[in-house]
Amino acid sequence: MYRIGVDLGGTNIVAGVVDEFYKIVAKAKRKTACPRPAGEILADIAACVNEAVKTAGITMDDVLSIGIGTPGSVNKRMGIIEYANNLGFDKVPARDILLKYFDKPIYIENDANCAALGEAVAGAGGNVENFVAVTLGTGVGSGIIVNGKIVNGCNDAAGEMGHNVIVVDGEPCTCGRKGCWEAYSSATALVRQTKAAMEENKASLMWEVVDGDITKVNGRTAFDGMRKGDTAAKQVVDTYIRYLAAGVTNVVNTFQPDVLCIGGGIGCEGEPLLAPLREYVTKERYSIHCGKQTQICAAVLGNDAGVIGAALLDE
Repeated sequence: MYRIGVDLGGTNIVAGVVDEFYKIVAKAKRKTACPRPAGEILADIAACVNEAVKTAGITMDDVLSIGIGTPGSVNKRMGIIEYANNLGFDKVPARDILLKYFDKPIYIENDANCAALGEAVAGAGGNVENFVAVTLGTGVGSGIIVNGKIVNGCNDAAGEMGHNVIVVDGEPCTCGRKGCWEAYSSATALVRQTKAAMEENKASLMWEVVDGDITKVNGRTAFDGMRKGDTAAKQVVDTYIRYLAAGVTNVVNTFQPDVLCIGGGIGCEGEPLLAPLREYVTKERYSIHCGKQTQICAAVLGNDAGVIGAALLDE
């Protein structure tokens, strides 16, 4: 038997057929095409699911359940997407709408939580019981698995580690607070930090990396400059990793997961990011004298994590 996982994003809808070994055997993809009515987007999710099933060479009789990973806040018990600003969703009864298309159990969960579940079971976690996934993108996303279950809290809004403050009265965050981990450790923050360093260091090799055009700066620019031996770039990277380590240490101290994985575009830097990150966390973690410690590693499933995690959703 198979399960369906859907990753609903602001840009794309991706549906995948997942087998009992947590492998995606077929996919279908459509543009989300926001803004438009929620009913139209959910109709396209249904079409995407049917296309993936057909591509897999199976029928819906072979499908046990359908899971949806969505941005924003979710009432998972009622199957309602409470609010997703980049989709334009506000109190959307997604499960009830999708039940008009499918006579299957339908589960809905936050997309970061789905990605964490996918990595925990089928990726970097190796099916451990306690796991945290941190994604470094436009923001700092996180999903927390404790005793094999997603941590949701009383209102299904738990796990937003990116909005823990690491610098009191620091940089403004999109959430309205100041000094959030996200404001210092997201890819957006790294781009801001890189541009500031370049403006202060006109001779920096980072200018060469972007062909003299500061609008081309991205999350790789400082790392590329560092690899060229640029001092200013190395300082940007070192400072960024110190901020990242502050938040990661907070996560480790709070949850003591078996494994913590780093994903997103910056996570693809691998050991140039992870090795110094581990050094900082090793020095600063409260559990320094414990025999067992959290393993910090890179995420391995990439964009498939959300699809696989959504497929694994249940009661």
